[in-house]
Amino acid sequence: MTKTDPAGWLTRDAYTALRPPLARAAAAEAALTGLDAADLEQAAWLRLLEQAKAQGPPADPRPGLLAAVRSEARSARGTLRREGTGPRRPRPLATGPGGCPEGRFLSREAAAEFRRAVDALTPRCRTLVAALLSGRDLTYREIAGTLGISQGSVGPERSRCLGCLRRMLATEVGAPGSGGMER
Repeated sequence: MTKTDPAGWLTRDAYTALRPPLARAAAAEAALTGLDAADLEQAAWLRLLEQAKAQGPPADPRPGLLAAVRSEARSARGTLRREGTGPRRPRPLATGPGGCPEGRFLSREAAAEFRRAVDALTPRCRTLVAALLSGRDLTYREIAGTLGISQGSVGPERSRCLGCLRRMLATEVGAPGSGGMER
């Protein structure tokens, strides 16, 4: 390790040797939690490099990487729990072009649940979500024109509406009442 290259200890050979066990650990945590394995793997590499910069290169980085994967998974689960969204449901494996019967049923159920939640939104939020989901790839200016609001208000409105939709899908609560407050 040199002053100009703090990650100089992580050679191509070291990376090649460390990546398979890290990928397996990230995939195992992702399967258990519903998180994205690539995100966990990337976060673990970042944590290892930050620790190496602060404390110097580790003698054996493998235990640190595996601990980082577990730590990042715990952290992500805590964030999901605090936000009230919970981990994503793992997708069923497809057995052919149409997928397995259970997968098709769950997809129809999820789509129906989504439609019910969108229908429960305020009219303004329904219009905004419809514009976001239209296949036309509308700009914020076009969405603002559709809603009759300023272009600068589209982002906050989008955030508020998607947050409401996320909460309704996660906990199946009612639509917000007048003034934007939840019932």
